Amino acid sequence: MRVLGCTPVVSLVMTFLTVLHGAKWTYSGPEGQHYWPKHYPYCGGAFQSPIDLKPGLLRFDPTLRPIEIQNYNLSPNEQLTLGNNGHSVQISLPSKMHISSLPQRYTAAQLHLHWGSSSRLTGSEHMVNSKQYVAEMHVVHFNSDKYPTMSVAVDKSDGLAVLGVLIEVGDFNPAFEQFLRFINGIKYKDQKVQMPGFNIRQLLPERLDEYYRYDGSLTTPPCYPSVLWTVFRNHVTISRKQFLALATSLYSSDAQDSAPASLNGNYRRPQPSDSRVVLVSFKKGSARQGYLTVTSPLTRKRIVQQLLVGDLADLADEGLYQLLPSGSQKLHGKKKDLKNQESETPAKSKQQTLNSSLWKKSQTDQYVGKLGLAEDALCFISLEQKVSRQQKQFLVQALRDAAFPELNLKSYLDCKSDLALPTIRHILHGRPTDEANELKRSLQRAFNKRKTSTAIKQSGRVTKYGGLSTAAVPRTPHSPNYPHPWLLPMEWED
Repeated sequence: MRVLGCTPVVSLVMTFLTVLHGAKWTYSGPEGQHYWPKHYPYCGGAFQSPIDLKPGLLRFDPTLRPIEIQNYNLSPNEQLTLGNNGHSVQISLPSKMHISSLPQRYTAAQLHLHWGSSSRLTGSEHMVNSKQYVAEMHVVHFNSDKYPTMSVAVDKSDGLAVLGVLIEVGDFNPAFEQFLRFINGIKYKDQKVQMPGFNIRQLLPERLDEYYRYDGSLTTPPCYPSVLWTVFRNHVTISRKQFLALATSLYSSDAQDSAPASLNGNYRRPQPSDSRVVLVSFKKGSARQGYLTVTSPLTRKRIVQQLLVGDLADLADEGLYQLLPSGSQKLHGKKKDLKNQESETPAKSKQQTLNSSLWKKSQTDQYVGKLGLAEDALCFISLEQKVSRQQKQFLVQALRDAAFPELNLKSYLDCKSDLALPTIRHILHGRPTDEANELKRSLQRAFNKRKTSTAIKQSGRVTKYGGLSTAAVPRTPHSPNYPHPWLLPMEWED
């Protein structure tokens, strides 16, 4: 996903980073995807996109609302700019367009596409259960409640929200024809044409209430993990002729180049899940098919509180396991709905009764706020400059290690990831006690046991950051090879 446009101040910062990184990148060849992290270190970092939306990652979230968009129906009198930036076709969008169903207002900035080639009818970036579609459209929005422009928001952890639309070859699509008929005017890099406005809503699927939701990144350099992704469940179609017009008409090089390079195959390969889960707004199937229901953010905050202020000696003995409805109660196959779960009193174990004030929201905000996650967003440019000064030789890994715990904890509290071992270590960093060290050792032993267990070997692998790979998500909450169920708080769907 390419982000264009800068304010003067941010332009200076981006110029500095461009000099630091190197400006040129491609999807294949010597400067292709494997090469990106060398000059754009976040491309080798945490929480990258796209991902394969496999069933084992999916968690049903009954609180997800239908996507609500405003002012998408543009008048033909409004002029839009259609351009070729050398990596994709891009349409600039007016600021009156926005998403109104998120906690903050996200204002539209641009839309662009990724696609395959005439010989390879697969070019979407996201996959659904390893199925790749022929193309994918991204409608990019920025958090205009917090940031004045797209370029200021692009490197903030809460900066962007992108609507992803999967595209398949099928019926002719008159909405896509509104801009495809102009692409001969932008055959070469940096060429632009003006085109009349049209109803952008018609580019999206009919149903906006069924979608996948997860925390991820830009899919092009600099790959900042700043995107709240919404990928619609239902695809749209374009005709084969429309697809071939997109895949064969454009070049990624300048008009002056003697050997122009075709613009196609412009999609990034799937990235590791990094302990993330994918929330879905729709129910499908049953628990037997692996669809789980997330627990509430309140329950997850209680877990973080217990790590921050609880009895760590008890937790080292797996006492925290009993705090969750997904603990011992689940071993007997009992099912509770989400409402009962949120009101349930945590189970008590030896010396583990916590003062009732611990669970008050003010206390929750206070302790979670210690980690800088209550109000402040991570600024990835600042983090990169800081780490670059400290550890230039190992910049990619240093940035990943610095960003992962913060990103994982924020997503965990929002139900969009599992709690990984480095994040627990990060939470315990301010508690340098013998008990904290014992808990760390206990957790490490638990993860090592899970990593070497026969069941995990047969079904998947453990990632570096302690999360299960897609195939390794356990199908039953009472597996003997799953020593710490509290790391993955969830409910089986009825």
